[in-house]
Amino acid sequence: MPCPAGAPAPSQADEEDPIDTAEVDPLDSASVMNAKETLFELLGRAGVFRDEAEELIALVEAGAVADARSEAGRAEGVPDEKGEPYAVGWRDGARAVGDELARIAGRALERAIGAGTPAPAGDAARGHHPVGRVDVERAKVAVTPLSLAFGDVSALDPEVSDEVLTAALGTMSVVERVGYAGRLEQFTESHRERLTRLYARYGPRSRIAVHGRYSLLHSPTSIAVLERLTAAPLALRTEWEHAELPPAWLDGLGTAWLASEAPPG
Repeated sequence: MPCPAGAPAPSQADEEDPIDTAEVDPLDSASVMNAKETLFELLGRAGVFRDEAEELIALVEAGAVADARSEAGRAEGVPDEKGEPYAVGWRDGARAVGDELARIAGRALERAIGAGTPAPAGDAARGHHPVGRVDVERAKVAVTPLSLAFGDVSALDPEVSDEVLTAALGTMSVVERVGYAGRLEQFTESHRERLTRLYARYGPRSRIAVHGRYSLLHSPTSIAVLERLTAAPLALRTEWEHAELPPAWLDGLGTAWLASEAPPG
């Protein structure tokens, strides 16, 4: 088609079809690595060590793959009009993809927590890997919003809170620690009414003083200790003694938990 007078003639590039940017995958390996390295840099400036950052990122990667597997499992089924042979192939293919995603998630989890790494002698005798700073920080992030549903911001010494969480986490394997946030949510939801009574009687909004045998109920760590007290009481007491934490705190929490089992008559 001729050009209007005075208009520049279109170049060959102008006449070609435009590039379909939707077909270009922005998540190429170089870009993903760039994002990870940027995150490492930012976390490093915030005081997070490289190995700790790698653990957290690997956990997120494992979770993302696990979510992808779950999403794939909820995908729409094979169209009815395709016939049975097509349906069989569809299901076999979906199963193969799901199995491979599970293996990828497993490898990512191994990168995060290690595979078969022996614990130091003292910890091996107690049957677990040592609790790291990332374990404690993840537990803090999990318990804080849960506890705020029942009480106020903690008045307990932060260093003591770390020691309490370390004792609670010490009762679990490395894999159990990875899924502890979900376990805490389930525990809180299953015992919500009882927890409400417990914190109303003994928690930060009650007349019970922060210093005493019910001190833990003034701290978000009490959620974690209560969960462990119901799931692994003997192991918790062992870790408690190993950490040289006040026995009265654990005894007081146990007494309060029993007292809150049923509404007052």
